[in-house]
Amino acid sequence: MSYTEELGIRAKAAETAVSTASTLVKNNALAAVAKALRSNKELIIAENAKDIAAAKENNMSASLQDRLLLTEQRIEDIAESVEELIALNDPVGEIVGGGSRPNGIRIMKTRVPLGVIGIIYESRPNVTVDGATLCLKSGNAVILKGGKEAINSNVCLGKIMRKAVSEAGLPEDIIQVVENTSRETTTELMRLNKYLDVLIPRGSGKLIQAVVQNATVPVIETGAGNCHVFVDASADPDMAVNITDNAKTQRPSVCNAIENLLVHKDIAEKFLPMMAERFKEHNVRIYGCDRTREILGDGIEKATEVEYETEFLDYTIAVKVVEDVKEAVEHIRKYSTKHSECIVTKSLENAEYFQRCVDAAAVYVNASTRFTDGNVFGLGAEIGISTQKLHARGPMGLTELTTVKYLINGNGQIR
Repeated sequence: MSYTEELGIRAKAAETAVSTASTLVKNNALAAVAKALRSNKELIIAENAKDIAAAKENNMSASLQDRLLLTEQRIEDIAESVEELIALNDPVGEIVGGGSRPNGIRIMKTRVPLGVIGIIYESRPNVTVDGATLCLKSGNAVILKGGKEAINSNVCLGKIMRKAVSEAGLPEDIIQVVENTSRETTTELMRLNKYLDVLIPRGSGKLIQAVVQNATVPVIETGAGNCHVFVDASADPDMAVNITDNAKTQRPSVCNAIENLLVHKDIAEKFLPMMAERFKEHNVRIYGCDRTREILGDGIEKATEVEYETEFLDYTIAVKVVEDVKEAVEHIRKYSTKHSECIVTKSLENAEYFQRCVDAAAVYVNASTRFTDGNVFGLGAEIGISTQKLHARGPMGLTELTTVKYLINGNGQIR
């Protein structure tokens, strides 16, 4: 029996206990997790320091180290996000449809947990807690496979949460962290159909595509964010600078940060120098089309297909001057990962055209793409941002971690 099979067997054995647990029991377990995270801050930071030290030795970029880092404040933020789940409605058992049929049978369409969820992710240890607690509240068991960059942090967080849920009366195996970081183990997890009901990858486009292409377990595709801001001719330049700056530099290593900036030709000469000046504050590296380079001069590197299709996750951006909103939409259709897209404009006609024609999970008018987030949308913590169309799309909160079951009651009817 393989290591992953053992994890699957234990998850299946624990699944019923969490899928049938009352909201009170699940909330008590969540409260215990939040309390345990706070009381073990020093231990968590010490284990995280091992991962940070390894990251520096391996020359991990500053932005990726930031994703990996856990501080007292970040641990407190994680604990608070767990407590926020307690206040959210429990979707399990919700009646979403049904009624009586002419023959007298009564049908109820109800929400039930997905079952056992596998989550494969990279160097953000907060995902370990987000994934575990969202699955707990929605009645699912979970197997968490983080990246080797965060292995010490993830194992530590897993042990803390397992002990907390056990003390709250639920089996500790509803939360399992994969401690083997080999590629073979990851591949085995992707094909654990007998035990996993669904697999959710969360991380870079490369990771997500590897899971989509190799998994035999059903996959919910999430995360890759080649996002754009289009500055229309009628845009307020100051608003456009603020939105673009926030969307690129506030936290460039996350999936809802932009990687492409599209600018209408009629505003380019005024707007681009303003934007370049703001970008200097963060040393943003700019790749641009020929027109962008004419306007901004030396120091702007030539943008190619490679730059327009790249999710940089860093202080780097690709810029293109376009003829109109239609060309902007065509560019987005070609390069977007269908995550989050934005237009800055005063034109109602162009705003409506953009929102109607851009195919993405979240389409903004005059607001930063950084708002694509489960908490911000009022869903609580999220398991990820789904960029596909089946089952779930956009921020995946508690409801998206459930499916439906039909409950049929009769009194002897036959067909």
